[in-house]
Amino acid sequence: MTSLVKVPCTIVTGFLGAGKTTLVRHVLQNANGRRLAIIVNEFGDVGIDGEILKGCGDEACPEDRIVELANGCICCTVADDFVPALSRLLDHANPPDHIVIETSGLALPKPLVQAFNWPEIASRVTVDGVIAVIDGAAVAGGRFADDPEAVARQRAEDAALDHDNPLEEVYEDQLLCADLIVMNKTDLMSEAERARVTREIKSAVPRAVKVVEAEGGRLEPAILLGLGAAAESDLAARPSHHDNETEHDHDDFESFIIELPMIVSPEALVGRVAAAAAEHDILRVKGFAEIEGKPMRLLLQGVGARIQTQFDRAWRPGETRRGALVVIGEKGLDAEGIRRMIMDAM
Repeated sequence: MTSLVKVPCTIVTGFLGAGKTTLVRHVLQNANGRRLAIIVNEFGDVGIDGEILKGCGDEACPEDRIVELANGCICCTVADDFVPALSRLLDHANPPDHIVIETSGLALPKPLVQAFNWPEIASRVTVDGVIAVIDGAAVAGGRFADDPEAVARQRAEDAALDHDNPLEEVYEDQLLCADLIVMNKTDLMSEAERARVTREIKSAVPRAVKVVEAEGGRLEPAILLGLGAAAESDLAARPSHHDNETEHDHDDFESFIIELPMIVSPEALVGRVAAAAAEHDILRVKGFAEIEGKPMRLLLQGVGARIQTQFDRAWRPGETRRGALVVIGEKGLDAEGIRRMIMDAM
């Protein structure tokens, strides 16, 4: 007999580099017997985040239950990609107990929540909760806030200028849809910064939403799963900058890929990437590299000029040792200039 109990789904949203994949991977590695499935979406054509999750090798979520949607923003491809992917997981011979959906860092979560009311899936799944992950250090550093004095000067010079901040709009939409907000990377913040960012979040969100702190995305799954929010039935409480739009796009942002040769010095690579990020105001960079003489692949992730690396897993026998970086930024990135800064010294 088909179960009438809806499968709970947790949506993990958050801006580029907030730590969503790290948090989801930690949940996978601490599933405690719960059968999980993952749908991961990326902005761009290379599935870096899906590869990171598959690298955890945990029995709680085998690779056949990690679904990658790397062909655009999930909130824009609901009918073509998301609903069919969700249906395939539900039709699995051994279906999951819980599904975790990691959105692109540029996704608006509300359209995705709305999709759970589609007839094809409405009787089978529910949104257990929307988790918004923020890079606390980036928020404290003003990444999403305009300088009011600078904006005032620009307006005085040209009143016709459009001063909408696309970073701030996406960031706020993610907060406004959340049932729980994870302030990640608090190890990079002072106590005063943590308190200030918490106040700013609570003043921006018009309903009571708990803010929890995390370092490196490490939180007990019990905190994240089992919220019972049924968010698809609570849409009115989740305002969006885009509520009156029939469709939206992400023309304010763009991405490109840099193919990497074998790297001799990881430190030199990090230095070049950090320099390019600082000079060209890159929002996010992530990817893998093959390091000469090393049996493991190097994972490189950066938010702005803050770059981190780790050897995440061994190269598999017969696997193509491809090195590539995905670079994401606002429209108008100097792709060739960035490539030269990273590649010319290799």
